Amino acid sequence: MATANNTVRAGSVLPVDAARWAMWAFVIANAVIVEALFVSAGEGKNGVLTVAKFFGLHAALLLLFQLLLVARLPWLDRRIGMDRLTVWHRWVGFTLLWTVLTHATLVVLGYATLDDTSMGKTFVALSGVPASLLGMLAAAVVVMTGAISTRGVRRRLRYEVWHGLHLLLYIALGLAFVHQLQETTTFTSSAFATAYWWILWLFAFGALLTGRVVVPVWRNAYHRFTVTAVVPESHDVVSVHVTGRHLDKLPARAGQFCIWRFPGHNHWWPANPFSLSAAPSPQGLRLTAKAAGTASAGLRDLRVGTRAYVEGPYGAFTSLHRSRPGALLIAGGVGITPVRAMLEEETTGDVVVLYRVRDEADAVLLDEVRHLVARRGGRLHLLTGRTAEFGAPPFGPENLRRLVPDVTGRDVYVCGPPAMTAAVLSGLRELRVPARQVHAERFGLA
Repeated sequence: MATANNTVRAGSVLPVDAARWAMWAFVIANAVIVEALFVSAGEGKNGVLTVAKFFGLHAALLLLFQLLLVARLPWLDRRIGMDRLTVWHRWVGFTLLWTVLTHATLVVLGYATLDDTSMGKTFVALSGVPASLLGMLAAAVVVMTGAISTRGVRRRLRYEVWHGLHLLLYIALGLAFVHQLQETTTFTSSAFATAYWWILWLFAFGALLTGRVVVPVWRNAYHRFTVTAVVPESHDVVSVHVTGRHLDKLPARAGQFCIWRFPGHNHWWPANPFSLSAAPSPQGLRLTAKAAGTASAGLRDLRVGTRAYVEGPYGAFTSLHRSRPGALLIAGGVGITPVRAMLEEETTGDVVVLYRVRDEADAVLLDEVRHLVARRGGRLHLLTGRTAEFGAPPFGPENLRRLVPDVTGRDVYVCGPPAMTAAVLSGLRELRVPARQVHAERFGLA
């Protein structure tokens, strides 16, 4: 079981910065290599096809980056966080969509120009060529996935439906790989080009299989997670206690979350990201969830002895990123769960907790939070009531400064509903709290 790192990294490189620099170095290095391969391979049959090849090479590179962003590699996830990686995945995805469309359009236009015929006839002719047909099918899947991922369509689809359709991208990956393999100017323009593309594809596929399949399957076979208790915390909140074998070997930290499945209780495919609501220990794990959907509401009916399938732990919402001696922990509603877990860590410095709820009856795990804050000699501010009753926004700069006068000298951790999190981050920016001291993570799978 991972223990808290009590070292405060004041003035040093934070893990998140090191990870971002490593990512950018990787991206730039590979972009330079692809540019060099494009130049060394020579021109196409005409100018349009040369430009089409340029976009095709970069589409392949973007596709490989997509694999790495969703591979859930522990080193990246613990430093950058799944939420930020997911945002990058989304933007790279839409960049990939337009790159693929541009490549496909230019290929058809290039051959139409070469043969002095219409683009429609050229498209039909190319569809009869196996290598081109594979590329067309891959492009069609990418376009379909991009369409269902636009915000308007995504909001109208259930997560399970969207996720199932999104998985078709793996088919596109296979089609694109074979398409590229059959394009001799791409894969075999030189011995270096062949070695480079094979290594990059194998690395990307290997990272994906390791992070998404091998590690989760191995961990669940090794730890054999089982439900030991189900404790109602309120009328709509429940805590689930899970134990297993060799939990001292599980690389979990307070503040992280796991993706939970309970196959004996539900179908195997519903999965929910729930934070650890207590610091992980060799004795077990605990999640605390509010009934916000069918899966979370059904946790109350879990039976002791039910097997749990656990992916993770994931997340960068941990003390690994501490840079200041003092900490301000801000939570809203059930967002208190990772904050409550972090209060158990024996980290340095004093702590202040701001807990925002409609009224005290809605304050999940309040007694535990009070006890842990008191044990650490910290301060707890329970912010109840409607926003209008405060006179000023509860997380506006004036109120934050009043409650925590030295806020600019603390690390600030924020977890709560999106609107509350946005309000807190806005207030912190107005107070000019350095960005390296602000840690917020939005938990979600899509």
